[in-house]
Amino acid sequence: MNILAIESSCDETAAAVIQDGRVILSSVINSQVEEHKQYGGVVPEIASRRHAENICAVVQQALDDAGETFQSIDAVAVTYAPGLIGALLVGVNYAKGVALAAGKPLIPVHHIRGHIAANYLTHPDLKPPFLCLVASGGHSHIIKVNDYTKFEIIGRTRDDAAGEAFDKAARVLGFCYPGGIYIDKAAQQGERRSPPDSPAQPAAAHHRLRVGQQPLPEQQGPGQVPVLLRLAEGHPAHQIRVLHPDAPVELALEQARGDVGVPGGQDGGDVAAAHHPQGEVHVLRGVVLH
Repeated sequence: MNILAIESSCDETAAAVIQDGRVILSSVINSQVEEHKQYGGVVPEIASRRHAENICAVVQQALDDAGETFQSIDAVAVTYAPGLIGALLVGVNYAKGVALAAGKPLIPVHHIRGHIAANYLTHPDLKPPFLCLVASGGHSHIIKVNDYTKFEIIGRTRDDAAGEAFDKAARVLGFCYPGGIYIDKAAQQGERRSPPDSPAQPAAAHHRLRVGQQPLPEQQGPGQVPVLLRLAEGHPAHQIRVLHPDAPVELALEQARGDVGVPGGQDGGDVAAAHHPQGEVHVLRGVVLH
């Protein structure tokens, strides 16, 4: 079975023809890196427009390289989420049109599941079960692959994934986008020195949760203010969380428990409490009190 696969979730328009889920017959990628580099990151509106401009040519090239046509392929697959919504819409609508016109089945592909499945192309003999590390965009997961379509999340990051962390660090250091390659090259030219005598983080007299507030981004509802939940500096599990005041108590409690590293707590009406080694953390309708 030969499947035409289309990807447009971020800043690359890509198409490939895959045979039996294991062999790449063709693969064509149109990258927008040079255009987005001047902005220090991907601009969603620009990415969407470039996808619309390039997708026809990219798909046709993939078909030509594989010696296939819209009529000869067996199905059309396309990334439907997660990703930049405008960029995704370009690929999904194009794929829907091709599938409808050619009378072929349309296969929606989850972005993260697609990353896992890509291992079958690199390692044709690979079969579940296995453990997979996914480091993609804003998603870093350790996933147990029980079967081809059955997954179990073992662990995941609370904040940015590795790629985003590199991009943000690169901006601070004055490197270009994408940041990973520039930081890697700079690190290879650095000097190996012993760490400073002072600890990496200042010592804290106690490890209690702190609360701060900041306005929501413009796209959020007016009048809502998130609560920033974090542990005191110097705590080995330093984390930052955003809790909305109208969030359910159960959700706020679960986040508080995770950040202070305790497995349980007790609930009572509108107030929920999680016990911390240095005291007690109270969560009242999504607001953390200490």
